[in-house]
Amino acid sequence: MRTYQQTTAQATHDWFIVDAAGQRLGTLAVRIARALSGKHKPTWTPHIDAGDHVVVINAEKIELGGNKWEQKVYHRHSGFPGGLTTQTARQIHEKHPERLIEKAVRGMLPTNRMRDVQLTRLRVYPGADHTHTAQQPKSLLEEIS
Repeated sequence: MRTYQQTTAQATHDWFIVDAAGQRLGTLAVRIARALSGKHKPTWTPHIDAGDHVVVINAEKIELGGNKWEQKVYHRHSGFPGGLTTQTARQIHEKHPERLIEKAVRGMLPTNRMRDVQLTRLRVYPGADHTHTAQQPKSLLEEIS
């Protein structure tokens, strides 16, 4: 028997759409990360970028469990002394609702050279309108379960 190795020329990138309304952030981020990395395909190869494009709509209607809106804290540092900025999930959600999903998916992808390439195929929109109808995206939650 031979072991199958997918090549870059054989990789195909499908389009999926996800409605985030009423979905939990962590569960949704896991499914999106699997689709971006291509792990849901039977031809998955670790060193080949065979993931799919994912369009997320209604990011402003995402749900967090318990008291995570106030207890979940995101930090960033400017690099200067005293440059630490801390924001809660609610503060980020009020200004940029799509960033919560982007940060969660980024944290669930492996930290290697392909992570930034895979994240370019993620598109998150706060409302129901998106500009990718020409690609005829399929529903991700029905395809991958």
